Amino acid sequence: MAEAIDIRELNIRIEQQSAFLTHLVTGMSQVIVGQQHLVDSLLIGLLSDGHILLEGVPGLAKTLAIKTLSQLIDSKYSRIQFTPDLLPADVIGTQIYSQKDESFHVKKGPVFANFVLADEINRAPAKVQSALLEAMQEHQVTIGEQMFRLPSPFLVMATQNPIEQEGTYMLPEAQVDRFMLKVIIQYPTLEEEKLVIRENLRPSLPEVRPVISSDDILKARAVVSEVYIDEKIEQYIADIVFATRFPERYQLSNLKQMITFGGSPRASINLAKAARSYAFIKHRGYVVPEDVRAVAHDVLRHRIGLSYEAEASSVTAEEIISEVINKVEVP
Repeated sequence: MAEAIDIRELNIRIEQQSAFLTHLVTGMSQVIVGQQHLVDSLLIGLLSDGHILLEGVPGLAKTLAIKTLSQLIDSKYSRIQFTPDLLPADVIGTQIYSQKDESFHVKKGPVFANFVLADEINRAPAKVQSALLEAMQEHQVTIGEQMFRLPSPFLVMATQNPIEQEGTYMLPEAQVDRFMLKVIIQYPTLEEEKLVIRENLRPSLPEVRPVISSDDILKARAVVSEVYIDEKIEQYIADIVFATRFPERYQLSNLKQMITFGGSPRASINLAKAARSYAFIKHRGYVVPEDVRAVAHDVLRHRIGLSYEAEASSVTAEEIISEVINKVEVP
């Protein structure tokens, strides 16, 4: 009974503490038409201290979304256009020699921002990708002999274009694993498309004003960590990830030949974190199985290796995840 009262009190507190999200979502909807899944994914990444890989054709408001979010949070935003001739120093910064002082000075790169848009990350060679991914993982960079901490909050949203693959450098699986979510952006509906046309024919876009500060986000993260996850939900998360590694243990023997490797331990951790943040977005103080199911595809789709048999049979990671979720017993 005591636990039930605690959960009720926690639920009330989370509901109050998550009220600011309404202002963020309202601010985003003034500029972004539709794309609710993209907005939710950005909020999950922000609240979970995770990074996001977006895949979608050009023109689906990927850049506009993160720029608008950074304006609503009154924080520093930077955009890096990845190209084949980019160098690591162009991302993290470099040392510049000053003749006046006869010494080297550090010039920080665009990665020193709260929100970093890595546009078309697969256009840059491996060294540049590694420099950014190391910064994402460690939240710090080393320039010369000096180490610099990156600002907090720090969110990287990398985009990759599924078309025009000539001259691109695909991200290795081990590096892709560092992204908390991989989100597939779809075309808007017909009604949304008409609204997009109407909005863009106006003389100017709505002015975006800050509604919260970076400190508010850091405080919100502390509250998100209080969202209750029951042991049964933890078991459910572990079962989903293990079913991608050992499908035969979960009566999914037909998937064994389709998967070369399953979700890593990062998959389990991020699935729990994302479910927790999703519950917070829904103004709830506890995680339910539906929260896990809602984020499972985004967390797992880039963490499952497909075999030649899967590719030959046109089986996708999406279908495998859906089959796993439908088979694993819900608590």
